[in-house]
Amino acid sequence: MTAFFEYPQGASFGRVLPKTKIYEHAKAGARLKQAFVDQVEQIVWQYKLAPETINLSATKSIKEIQIFCIRLRGAELSEDVLSAIDKAIAFPIIFELTHAGKRKVIASYKRANTADSTKWVVSEYFSTDWEADDLPRQALPSALNLGVLYEKLLSALIPTSKTEEPMAQRVERMEAIRAKQREAGRIKARLAREKQFNKRVEINAELRGVTKELEVLNGGIDGKTE
Repeated sequence: MTAFFEYPQGASFGRVLPKTKIYEHAKAGARLKQAFVDQVEQIVWQYKLAPETINLSATKSIKEIQIFCIRLRGAELSEDVLSAIDKAIAFPIIFELTHAGKRKVIASYKRANTADSTKWVVSEYFSTDWEADDLPRQALPSALNLGVLYEKLLSALIPTSKTEEPMAQRVERMEAIRAKQREAGRIKARLAREKQFNKRVEINAELRGVTKELEVLNGGIDGKTE
């Protein structure tokens, strides 16, 4: 299943978003501003999925869903740039990136902070691989409301669960998997540097433990986890 959807023309917004507006809202420092300059050619607020544009009711947590198209100068984009945009826009966002005739989708699971309704909780980012930008898009998933639609859009980016899980739980597990993968990578690097036999035995035992934890976390996942 592709993560690229055919959004209704009635939801088209098509407004170029000035980078300076993001700087202001995100309180961007020099490093972040330079990342925008070096990596981003243009940001377009392409679609606004809202009750008045796609005839789906809002929920308490999801009032609108925004689709942002970002034209890149190169194939790389710092997640700090995406995070700054997410912090500046008080709605969930699905990002479509384009560069050199290719495209990819990337998004975080963004939800209201129960302790402070003026702030948002932003998960790690999940994305597709790059693909040709002229490949067909699929119809927007059917949904009863914007909350259900948002979860279906995100589900296209997150490996399929063998058992039904709430989105928050699925995202939490995927973040735990990524953390364990990073830990396993660090242990493997230590193992490659270590020359003493006894210490290599200890590191190997540590690696087996992390590998077993990964197997448990991956128990409900089909497909790749990176």
